[in-house]
Amino acid sequence: MKKYLTFNNIAQVSLVTFTILGFLLTSLKLPQYGLLSNLIGQVFWFYSAYKAWKEANQIGIFITTTIIAFILIFGVINYWFLQ
Repeated sequence: MKKYLTFNNIAQVSLVTFTILGFLLTSLKLPQYGLLSNLIGQVFWFYSAYKAWKEANQIGIFITTTIIAFILIFGVINYWFLQ
């Protein structure tokens, strides 16, 4: 049981969960909550992207994750603080 509760496994499940939840909330016309969910998911995307960069030299994933994180931060600021 312990081998299934590693941080990597939790990160992979959380990555999928928060990203899908974000898309679902956005499609249900709740974009402010979809942005928050996706932003939480970005923490796990960063972990996975960094790991892919270091282990397989795939820096493109890390760069894309960073850009998407900035876009999501701008969206959160736009929906939660500027309206």
